[in-house]
Amino acid sequence: MESKANDQVRALKAHLALNVRSVDQSIGFYQKMLGIEPSKVRPGYAKFDVQNPPLNLTLNEVAFKERGALSHLGIQVGSTADVLAMRQKWEAAGLVTRDEMQTNCCYATQDKTWVRDPDGNEWEAFVVLQDNLPETAACECGTRFAETEPETVSHDTVTKASLQASTSCCAPEPLSIAR
Repeated sequence: MESKANDQVRALKAHLALNVRSVDQSIGFYQKMLGIEPSKVRPGYAKFDVQNPPLNLTLNEVAFKERGALSHLGIQVGSTADVLAMRQKWEAAGLVTRDEMQTNCCYATQDKTWVRDPDGNEWEAFVVLQDNLPETAACECGTRFAETEPETVSHDTVTKASLQASTSCCAPEPLSIAR
């Protein structure tokens, strides 16, 4: 079958496959974060067919010790009201959130709210308020969830009091999460 240079492929949705330490633990987090049930669950595997935003999210159980090369994940929304609605939805589901309002990140001014999954992957819901800031603009974004002592705090017991600033998204450092 020949392809013409001006033919466009119609993409259905993005696919994101995450390695996780425990599919069962991660299913619980993503059910709360996304507000949906997985569409498929098998030993060591789960799939979420997210409609808004269109995303094929799969979780693959793999043994690993350190956080991977992934910096963070995000869902861009249309307004600060949408960011706040996402935060409210996540908090109502029992997730710990962290806000960054009027922050300069990636050469843009943004409002954001963050959550962290059981493997330390951070997700942001964000809106771009002003784009293409000059290179001299300070990067204030990416305040990360604090590292916790593995022996004393699990992901399910993290509270807002246990969160603190540690790094920036412009120069991310690896993040560990309690086990």
